[in-house]
Amino acid sequence: MSLAKTGQPDRRLQPMATMPPIPVEELDDMLSRLRLTAIRDQLDNLLEEAARKELNLREALTWLCAAEIARKDQRRIAMAMSIAKFPFVRTLEGFEYEAQPSLDPGQIRELATCRWVANGDTLLLLGPPGVGKTHLAVALGREAVSKGYTVQYVSAMELISTLARAHNQTALESRLSQYGKSKLLIIDELGYLPLEPDAAHLFFQLISRRYERGSVLITSNRPVMEWGEVFGDQVVATAILDRLLHHSHVLTIRGDSYRLREKRRSGLIKTSSAVSTSPATGEEGSP
Repeated sequence: MSLAKTGQPDRRLQPMATMPPIPVEELDDMLSRLRLTAIRDQLDNLLEEAARKELNLREALTWLCAAEIARKDQRRIAMAMSIAKFPFVRTLEGFEYEAQPSLDPGQIRELATCRWVANGDTLLLLGPPGVGKTHLAVALGREAVSKGYTVQYVSAMELISTLARAHNQTALESRLSQYGKSKLLIIDELGYLPLEPDAAHLFFQLISRRYERGSVLITSNRPVMEWGEVFGDQVVATAILDRLLHHSHVLTIRGDSYRLREKRRSGLIKTSSAVSTSPATGEEGSP
């Protein structure tokens, strides 16, 4: 029989049937060593629940493992949500589809499966301010996190400013690498404010870095045919769109601002048309 350095028998090398009895008092230490902290912390309650359910040994073990996995999933999701840096909590259940009839709830449910993220596709959410683009972006980002994908959220202004500062400090490669790591990068509010002079070139480098490697979700109040004005360079904007639209989903929201909802309800503002127009084709239809 093999001896450990202490001169005592090494339990790891013994068949389970021949192992000597282990004091119950060691259970907590063993669970900690195995990093089964959920089982350790809830052991009495879990065993009581297993007894109430009259589970056999195999079923009870499955019950304990399920509790451990649930705890680890909760911690993983909480950590990933923190890393994503979402500005607030938004969910798809909380989105008011009746206020934006141009959106197809079925299409949003399909996007919530995150198959587009798995495929490295682009998602563009376009429309005027206040129609729920950021709400959908954050909600879909949270869905991606819950399905195990890494996500980063950043406003367009912060992104460009960060890349411009890194460029001036000869640290652009490092920043591009940072923004290229996550499976999904969410860029919010592109086109709302004037960009840095070199924004087009910096943005192009980022999109090229992520092209067919990771997904990008962009929200913008400007249709894609106006992105040349947004970036101040039609040629580079075309190159950016060429990559973004290659594998893409484009949703254009036509509706009134949520912020004007109370005025709409009071009759002070008439409800606008909810017809969606594809920015790529200019044809009316579902988003």
